[in-house]
Amino acid sequence: MHLNEFVINDIKPLQNTDKIGDMQLLFNQLTYSHIPVQNNMGAYVGCMSETDVHCFEQHDAILDKAHALEGFFVRENTNWLDVLEAFAQNNSNIMPVLNAQNRYLGYYELNDIIGLFNETPFFAEAGGVLVVEKGLIDYSFSEISQIVESNNGKLLGAFISKSENDVIQITLKIGNTGLNAIMQTFRRYNYNIISGHEEDSYIESLKSRSDYLDKYLNI
Repeated sequence: MHLNEFVINDIKPLQNTDKIGDMQLLFNQLTYSHIPVQNNMGAYVGCMSETDVHCFEQHDAILDKAHALEGFFVRENTNWLDVLEAFAQNNSNIMPVLNAQNRYLGYYELNDIIGLFNETPFFAEAGGVLVVEKGLIDYSFSEISQIVESNNGKLLGAFISKSENDVIQITLKIGNTGLNAIMQTFRRYNYNIISGHEEDSYIESLKSRSDYLDKYLNI
């Protein structure tokens, strides 16, 4: 997936010799969380956040507040998933794009990259979502794929959605079949089922038996 067509150039980086007031004015006109800055040689030196900018005096030079610059960026050949991760790590909705010589090429907008994510089969294709849990040293993606495919399921995507105390949760998107048989197979392989966005007949069966037992004991 090529991202070059998503590079935007409608905002030029400010010079680090510009005034903080110039940046404050620009933020008042935009909805971005950060604005890129370059030096007088045209090299990217970082981004400054709107929160920081409004803490400074208008007459200050950006250069005098260089400690507030955040140096995040991605390369022009960075894949879209790493770009999305960079957005998340830096709590930004704008991501500067640099070439191999650290020259500023433009920026990505968060909504555009999220839009690409929404077009992947994980979101675009019909299927059920299943979250399973197992010990960090006990799970394997090859085993997970085998469990899904042995039940005639189609694994559309999988990622580790939580890791805590040596236990991980894996979120799966599964197509082609219902989830009940897959859930039961995961249980046989000692996976905990955290959630399945489809009726889980195993749990329903246990509930029905429990209700029946309660009625029997109350006779």
